[in-house]
Amino acid sequence: MAPPPEGKPNLVVFSDDWGRHPSSCQHLVKALLAEYQVCWVNSIGTRRPGLDAYSVARGGEKLWAWLTARGSAAGADGGNPVVSAPVMWPSFRTSLGRRFNRWALGRAVDAAVDSAKNGVCVTTLPIVADLVGRLPVERWVYYCVDDLAQWPGLDRTSLERLERELVSRVDEIVAVSEHLVERMAGFGRTASLLTHGVDLNHWTDDLQSAPSLELEPVSDPLVVFWGVVDQRLNVEMLRRLSERLDGGTIALLGPPNNPDGALDALPGVRRVGPVPYDDLPAWARRASVLIMPYDDMPATRAIQPLKLKEYLATGNPVVCSRLPAVTEWEDACDVVDSADEFADRVVERSESGVTASQRSGRERLANESWEAKARTFGRVLGGRPA
Repeated sequence: MAPPPEGKPNLVVFSDDWGRHPSSCQHLVKALLAEYQVCWVNSIGTRRPGLDAYSVARGGEKLWAWLTARGSAAGADGGNPVVSAPVMWPSFRTSLGRRFNRWALGRAVDAAVDSAKNGVCVTTLPIVADLVGRLPVERWVYYCVDDLAQWPGLDRTSLERLERELVSRVDEIVAVSEHLVERMAGFGRTASLLTHGVDLNHWTDDLQSAPSLELEPVSDPLVVFWGVVDQRLNVEMLRRLSERLDGGTIALLGPPNNPDGALDALPGVRRVGPVPYDDLPAWARRASVLIMPYDDMPATRAIQPLKLKEYLATGNPVVCSRLPAVTEWEDACDVVDSADEFADRVVERSESGVTASQRSGRERLANESWEAKARTFGRVLGGRPA
């Protein structure tokens, strides 16, 4: 990649796979492409390798990406961002594994960026702690989007150790929830709060123009969840809802990650699997209610689900279990405390729709665009107050 034109600074990002599914970091970076030449490094997580279906499928995806990469970097549309998919060792528990991954990640950046001087590094993952101070950039920013050490199936020991090291070394920290701001304070660091945004056009204009879905026959009402289908879902809430729906359908859209096997025994529950982001407005148009039935656990207390504002933007009724991230939007959706209340409210909303007060509460979404969030994020990247 040639040096940044006309003084445009480099932005090096270590995060999830570019284009696989829009994450908050991808939304922010897309809004900043006019200001930065971006090198995006697809990085592995710290999931303990296993023989379950998700691990095998995800491992196959990574292997294919490594085998089909053109050299060490591949340009996205227009050459910005440049996307790199380095071969990595799926563990950070040993010093040998950490040294290899430090070399692989550093080599990926060197191959994509001729000169990273006057640049900034952003990471959403603690696994790059060993790179801080080793790349020729001016600033490091930790964009803290989750308490990953609490996620089911991840290598908690390695993640906790790496995050402590990363937090002690970076220049700035941006966190997506008050819970994560407080977590960073526990490490002795101050973090700026930047909640997630929403692409209103995708969920309003695209919702109206979305083509009809070619679904297998489903019984109404159709209740929809989208996201990773894993152990964070409250099975008891879904059980009570399946009993109350009277023949309706609960569609779970998204990749499975070792979910509770009891889900498959629930009548009316349909696990659809991964759905393209561009197809979600069509699902929303078909749905009667959108749901977020998360269990109350450390992993969910820390999250700020992208789907919450997406759900609200569709105009559909939304029913959520009570979590810290939902509190701010409690006037715009239904927030419940028990499995029975969850089932009752979903059935009620499938018949009555969104209330007038909830529609009024959703008017605040106009101030939550990704463009506005990116302007705040850009100030942090430039070393200015958020």
